Order: sequence, then structure tokens, then C-alpha cells
Amino acid sequence: MDASLCVAWFEEAARLVHRDRDRLTRLDAEIGDGDHGTNLDRGLTEVRKALAESPPGSPAEVLTIAGTTLIRRVGGASGPLYGSVFRQMGKALQSPVTLAAFSAAFEEGVVAVERLGKAALGDKTMVDALAPASRALALAVRDGVGVREAVEQAARAAAEGAEATIPMRARKGRASYLGERSVGHMDPGAASSALFMEALATVAREAA
Repeated sequence: MDASLCVAWFEEAARLVHRDRDRLTRLDAEIGDGDHGTNLDRGLTEVRKALAESPPGSPAEVLTIAGTTLIRRVGGASGPLYGSVFRQMGKALQSPVTLAAFSAAFEEGVVAVERLGKAALGDKTMVDALAPASRALALAVRDGVGVREAVEQAARAAAEGAEATIPMRARKGRASYLGERSVGHMDPGAASSALFMEALATVAREAA
């Protein structure tokens, strides 16, 4: 993964989030503040601007710029949470950026968001999509799978993780205040996390 591929990841993520902005906002309205789609759409627009204004020279720099921009520009919980994922990835990413290096950095990003949100698998949060994606990447590295197939496996794991939040009772965030009423709704953060992984799979497929 070079800087251009990493920039393409955020470009595609911005496109998918914009496409699904109303769906993400509707999901959030059911169990949260109702602003997840609009906030994340606005934040990724700012990420695209930041990357265009100061073209990064490495994948780590792309991730750091994206994470910092999301923290500064996105309201609600999603800015700090996504920002912590990408900033930690930027700090952890080793050169050359192999699949193994990317997987290790992604794992550190997931750990960072778990710590910040004090969330774990089963809490009905973005972790329920990100952690399975991280695990799928690690298994792909172990099994010697190619980049394209590895990120497609991670994207499927994230999508399945997001779907799995529907029957869960929320234990973190505003949704947790709803108790049993949070059951039956997909977590919006998990839904948007799945879009990020779908975007990564798309750019990896196009680059192959």
C-alpha cells in the first residue's frame, strides 16, 4: 500500500458515506442522536480537502492527516473515535507497508478505539465491525493470502459484524440508555465501519 492507494481509500470511503448518509442518520436516529451520517459525511469531506491541500508522502502520513482532521472537524462521538483509529494506525504503521504491517497497524487502531470508548465485542458499537475485520486481516496474513482477498475477507467480516449488532442490547453510548429498546437496530458506528472496510476492498480490487 502506497500513499496514493491510501488516499484512494479515504476518497472511496467518503463516496460511500455520502451515498449512505441518510441511512446512517436514520440508524442513529433510532438509537442515538440522529447525526452520525451528516457528521461523518462532513468530516470525510474535510479529510478529502486536507489530503488535497497537503499531499502526503506516505501511507502513515495519510492516516495521520485523516485522523487529525476527523478529530478536529467531526462533531459527536464519531470524530474522536474514528480519529483515534486512524491516528494510531499512522503512528504504528511500519515501512515498507506490507499486508502484515498494515494488519498490525489496524489492530493497534482498533485497540485504541476500544480503550477510548471503553468498548468490547458485544457492546453494540463500531468495535463489533472493526474487531472482526482486524481478526480477518490477521488470519489472512497468517495464511499467506494476497492483499485483494485479505481485504475482501476483512470487509465481509465487518459487514457481518455490523449485521450482528441488530439483536444486541447496547451497553455503551447513548444507545445504552434505551435498554431493551436498543434491540432490533443496527449500530450506526458499526454500519459506517463496514463502509470503511468496503471502501478498502474496492480500492484494493481496482489496484490489483
